[in-house]
Amino acid sequence: MVLFAALGLAGSPVGATPVARPLNIVAFGDSLTAGYRLPASAAFPTVLERELKARGRVVSVANAGVSGDTSTGGLDRLDWSVPDGTDGVIVELGANDMLRGTDPAVTRKALDAIVSRLKARGIPVMLAGMRASANLGPDYVARFDAIYPDLAKSYGLVLYPFFLAGIAGDRSYNLEDGLHPNPKGVETIVAGILPSVESFLDRIGQAPR
Repeated sequence: MVLFAALGLAGSPVGATPVARPLNIVAFGDSLTAGYRLPASAAFPTVLERELKARGRVVSVANAGVSGDTSTGGLDRLDWSVPDGTDGVIVELGANDMLRGTDPAVTRKALDAIVSRLKARGIPVMLAGMRASANLGPDYVARFDAIYPDLAKSYGLVLYPFFLAGIAGDRSYNLEDGLHPNPKGVETIVAGILPSVESFLDRIGQAPR
């Protein structure tokens, strides 16, 4: 036993850097996170994890997206969707609120509660913003679009202003419904959000290897 122990020690050079455990990140959202009508390998959390690992990040990104979910629906399932041991959460909710014409005050209240509850658990939050369709009118657009920067400022969050930046309204990046990204669209979303996610990971305390 002593010989085996000695051999084990001999195989671990003095001063060797221990392997960092993966950061457990939860992507918490709606169908845009879940990967509506896409294989799991093409869904946002999987593609994001792949790209982060390619940049030397030791990270696991769990898919906690539920198609059709609203901000209030997300609040209702928050505690079981984000388990203990989670190191950070990317919150992507609000698109379905907007599509249903939900009062922005309701969306704001639910997202505020989500962020507040996660912070109370000691879990850092990154916010992925959404923007309202212009056909909802200027008053609605102004009230809805202000939710995400206001919350980010209030809580000191990393904010990616518009989750669908670069693909919204472009048929080549979306499924035939015009609302959900195709695999090419997801790749574009990830490329856009990646710098913000890396800033979020840096804030949590993990630099690339």
